[in-house]
Amino acid sequence: MEMPKPDDAVIANRHRIADDLRAIVPGDGVIVDEDARRPYETDALTAYKTSPLVVVLPETVEQVSAVLRYCHENSIKVVPRGAGTSLSGGSLPLEDGVLLGLGKFNRILEVDYDNRCARVQPGVTNLSITKAVEADGFYYAPDPSSQIACSIGGNVAENSGGVHCLKYGLTTNNLLGLEVVLIDGEVIRIGGKHLDSEGYDLLGIMTGSEGLLGVVTEVTVRLLRAPETVRALLIGFPTSEEAGDCVAKVIGAGIIPGGMEMMDKPAIHAAEDFVHAGYPLDVEALLIVELDGPADEVEHLIGQVKTIAESCGAVSLKISENEQERLGFWAGRKAAFPAVGRISPDYLCMDGTIPRHQLPTVLRRMTELSNQYGLRVANVFHAGDGNLHPLILYDANVPGELRKAEDFGGDILKLCVEVGGVLTGEHGVGVEKRDLMPAMFTEVDLAQQMRLKCAFDPDGLLNPGKVFPTLHRCAELGRMHIHKGKLPFPDIPRF
Repeated sequence: MEMPKPDDAVIANRHRIADDLRAIVPGDGVIVDEDARRPYETDALTAYKTSPLVVVLPETVEQVSAVLRYCHENSIKVVPRGAGTSLSGGSLPLEDGVLLGLGKFNRILEVDYDNRCARVQPGVTNLSITKAVEADGFYYAPDPSSQIACSIGGNVAENSGGVHCLKYGLTTNNLLGLEVVLIDGEVIRIGGKHLDSEGYDLLGIMTGSEGLLGVVTEVTVRLLRAPETVRALLIGFPTSEEAGDCVAKVIGAGIIPGGMEMMDKPAIHAAEDFVHAGYPLDVEALLIVELDGPADEVEHLIGQVKTIAESCGAVSLKISENEQERLGFWAGRKAAFPAVGRISPDYLCMDGTIPRHQLPTVLRRMTELSNQYGLRVANVFHAGDGNLHPLILYDANVPGELRKAEDFGGDILKLCVEVGGVLTGEHGVGVEKRDLMPAMFTEVDLAQQMRLKCAFDPDGLLNPGKVFPTLHRCAELGRMHIHKGKLPFPDIPRF
């Protein structure tokens, strides 16, 4: 994996840079000791590790602004970092870059029930927002599996989703405003408590931008009323294809569940051994379908889903009778990633999205790829919106297995694009999918995306080496590429 070549002159000035940063962030806010920097050398994609030049942990927006201004004036790269739960290497540090940690931005600033929103700092964990408002009958809808640890700022950076994104949308659908610090230290506000704003959709641009455009220092999120009734169905199938067919038919019937998740046999067994959720162990695939709304509507929808599931060959079906049972159904799914970690020394968690009707085809092809590569795969994913999370099991201590797992994962993501899907649903591109971007985008597409990056960060100092497969500088974008003496697109009139 190629990353930007480290600047030896910057590395040689590590201690001077640290001293300069201590003038901005005093006390223990600057970390330069090698052992103390080690916890920051990777995120949740632990296959890749790099020790940062310096770690700086600001506590105020003014400090963030001053740090970015200093780095801009001295041409020092900056990698923003939240809780470090990214699964795509989005916060992988650089040897010659300052790692800007936002863990101390951990306060809920305001809860405004009249406007159904909350203002929070980026280091607040996802689940903390719901915990802060649930006693008053509200909640924050996006709920990644890592919600107990992942930060809302990281959710914004990766446009995270979760179990309830099928009905209630991803992070981008639940944001109202952001405070962002640009690379030159300028602080800007986008959106606010109002529903929408005129002009360019800067809020949409920032959401999912993976730290390439600016550093988020405040987030205004939408709060929802908790539904009157929530119940879940646990449905077992003899094959993954039949489970996938059931997903398509439920959505095709016009039913939009609050959540619709699928697990295959390896994931079912791992989760059951880990949390003892009461999952059936004699099925090849398991669907969890959650329905919410008024009690009578939920009861009616349960009957419809049950009929569809039975027509698709369901061999077991259990309906939650109380809240404790519903949460039990979800316990295994929420713990699936750590559960799989108990059955394999290492695994890669992939993230691609496909049209729902392609689920049976893609699951079948993944089984073929598993046999081809000789590596097991456990499937856990948001079935309702086609967001797949195949977990490729491997052993990093076996020479060549990591590379084989990466190639296997690359083939899965290419398959997603081949059937009409996309490379990522919620984990972002980072370094994991960076070199696969040409499978989905043309050079023209990528150049246009790069122009947007350059408008915010013309010197390429914010999180370089991520997302874009070719390490161009902004100044190179305007140059005409001549191949063997011929202009590109010779039929286009030129003036």
